[in-house]
Amino acid sequence: MIRRCIAAWAAAALLPLAALAQTSTADGIAQYRALLADGNPADLWEAKGEGLWKTKRGPKNASLEACDLGKGAGVVKGAFVELPRFFADTQRVQDLESRLLSCLQVQQGFDAAEIAATPFGRGEQVNMEALVAYVSAESRGLKFNLPQAHLEERKMLEAGKKIFFFRGGPYDFACASCHSEADKRIRLQDLPNLTVNPGDGIGFAAWPAYRVSSGELWSMQRRLNDCYRQQRFPFPGYASDATIALGVYMGVQAKGAASIAPAIKR
Repeated sequence: MIRRCIAAWAAAALLPLAALAQTSTADGIAQYRALLADGNPADLWEAKGEGLWKTKRGPKNASLEACDLGKGAGVVKGAFVELPRFFADTQRVQDLESRLLSCLQVQQGFDAAEIAATPFGRGEQVNMEALVAYVSAESRGLKFNLPQAHLEERKMLEAGKKIFFFRGGPYDFACASCHSEADKRIRLQDLPNLTVNPGDGIGFAAWPAYRVSSGELWSMQRRLNDCYRQQRFPFPGYASDATIALGVYMGVQAKGAASIAPAIKR
């Protein structure tokens, strides 16, 4: 009995220390990210993206200044926080990447299918990431408000929800395995609960982002590809309906949250 009491007392005494260690670790990570954010290299991608938006390129020797991202031809500010959305000209719900592909093809004459098939970090995909950085940065601080008036937008929301909770693969994983509970963490990485509104600058509201570990700017499409890799699923097609549907679900869940994209990640 005495031994059990001593063991119980020792365990109780260690609880505050464990909580303190966890809090200190979380605080340390937050301080590390704050220091990095002072000089976010994503600024370089933003500047390049702005130049690409305004420069005449491609077989048609035209700029992207006539591209309609949902707010009217050439309007960039505020567009990112209302994507994905339905576009009448393509008869599709499109996210930022898929909409940029349409504009690259229609406005400038590039082959959208060829770009979509190009691996990340190569060829025109490098320019895509810069354009994504520029467009998202123009909505920094604005709040997400994805439209849901069109039937196709609501259908994509339901599809995205099903994909988010679908379990499969060798580990029987789903997106929800990591992102459906509060206060979860893998190693030192906090995992936001994306089934509810996670708040300003968290989850969907933080991508695209500069990845310190890879030294690259990752779009949401690239981030989702990495999630599929960790689930041991085959990679989805770039700008596929599956990834767009996931974007609709996460974007609707983030309604009212302020964007900090492009953010900085470990």
